[in-house]
Amino acid sequence: MKLPFFYLCFLGAAVVSALGAVLPPVAPVSGERIVLLGNGLAERMFSFDHFETELYLRFPEKDVIIRNMGRQADTAGFRPHPARASQWAFPGAERFHPELTSHHGIGFFPTPDEWLTLLKADTILALYGYNESFAGPAGVANFEAEMTAFVEHTLSRQYNGKSAPRLVLVSPAAFEDLSATRDLPDGRKENAHLALYTEAVRRVADRHQLTFIDVFNPTKKLYDEQDAAQTINGFALNDAGYRALATLLADGLYGPASRAAKVDPKQLHDRVVEKNWYWFNDYNILNGVHAYGQRYEPFGPQNYPDEIAKLREMTALRDQQIHTLAKGTSDAPVIDDSGTRKLSIPPTNFNRPIEYLDRDKALASFTMQPGFKIELFASEAEFPNMRNPVQMSFDNRGRLWVAVSPTYPHWRPGDPKPDDKLLIYEDTNEDGRADKEIVFADKLHLPIGFEIAPEGVYVSQEPNLCLLVDDDRDDRADRMEVLMGGFDTHDTHHAISAYAADASGAFYFCEGRFLHSQVETPYGPERVNDGGVWRYDPKKAR
Repeated sequence: MKLPFFYLCFLGAAVVSALGAVLPPVAPVSGERIVLLGNGLAERMFSFDHFETELYLRFPEKDVIIRNMGRQADTAGFRPHPARASQWAFPGAERFHPELTSHHGIGFFPTPDEWLTLLKADTILALYGYNESFAGPAGVANFEAEMTAFVEHTLSRQYNGKSAPRLVLVSPAAFEDLSATRDLPDGRKENAHLALYTEAVRRVADRHQLTFIDVFNPTKKLYDEQDAAQTINGFALNDAGYRALATLLADGLYGPASRAAKVDPKQLHDRVVEKNWYWFNDYNILNGVHAYGQRYEPFGPQNYPDEIAKLREMTALRDQQIHTLAKGTSDAPVIDDSGTRKLSIPPTNFNRPIEYLDRDKALASFTMQPGFKIELFASEAEFPNMRNPVQMSFDNRGRLWVAVSPTYPHWRPGDPKPDDKLLIYEDTNEDGRADKEIVFADKLHLPIGFEIAPEGVYVSQEPNLCLLVDDDRDDRADRMEVLMGGFDTHDTHHAISAYAADASGAFYFCEGRFLHSQVETPYGPERVNDGGVWRYDPKKAR
């Protein structure tokens, strides 16, 4: 017999109350600043942020501020960044991961403590344990020691300038058995290990009298009770899974509570997603090598400090919009960014004249080997959308697919939202020239790599590998699925690109220098430091 979902959520909250070290407070303090730390369970909330929406719905008068600092495959002590000299989150953390010593960070990207101070964190939710669980029973003691050191360091700080933060420890989620339909683990070994690491988190919380939120046991029960999948690939929650997690986290953080806001939840959630897009472009700044890293000098100071300041002002305006909407005092106010910081136009350092050749001059400029001929298939003259092409590939119908990125090297705060595209060009009259353009997908941001496959088009959407799916086969993508994340965004033209499929249906893609990617998979974390080649098998999600 299936239990109704509200009962499952009540069970999850009861576990927290009965076994957690400290009962949660009834409600947040007005203006409370809540920060999520952790691995992909936290990071993927950028795509499925129902938790934040749930808090606004429950406590519309509290004006809480929520920021997500999750990064895939981070641990409590190991949090690398290519523009940080140290990859360790606190002093002494290196002793817990002697296998992860290779690092070439150059720059001044804020440390975790500096970010938490900037955000004036009052409450911190820490979500760790999934990636560490692949060390099995032999790794539990080291994980518990690392969590203990993290807790003691965090409680010694006053990020808000007044007091130590309220630190809440969250267990990893369970692993879902999708092996009946996918070539994935059945989760038995994974859940046996995750149970051990959940208990380790609980022990650390108990010793330090911290609130502990068990999401492992409730999600394991949820998988058993629900017919529809709650994860993408066994471990990464999908939209339904994150809806369930939102209730578990909100109950565990402040106790079970009804929704007080009268606003349409979807309208509020849309505003949360919008706000988090701006926060994401701050904390996970694309092309940050010029803003914080080794390419900051000499030109970075000309524009990036102002752009970052403007971006934070824009994010704050969207916080205000959410608070107003949650209170139900009016419809969501229209955002007016005109009062945010003005950006100057930095001087160009390119002073040579540029000659753009027309078709005939361009063709005449090529020197061809004997027996070869070059022709123009498509150009911006006929198809203005083709501006800034970054990758192209022919499909099995002879059509040319082109990814274009007018927003390269990244979006600038204050500009219209990115509208990069994946285009199809077809020669319908067989004269050797494209005469038809199809916009397969738009509203993309830096799609510098893609691969065509029977199930859709795999595309880079930093920091994620995504699948564009055309459900009705009309040559227009109907939806985007985020498959994997954690690919570094630090330099946009070094990011995952140059896709090439092999005969098995898997495909390869390259990643350039000085990036530090950490990708979570059903088989454990994969890390590439300072350049490499990835292989992804859609059947195994790895």
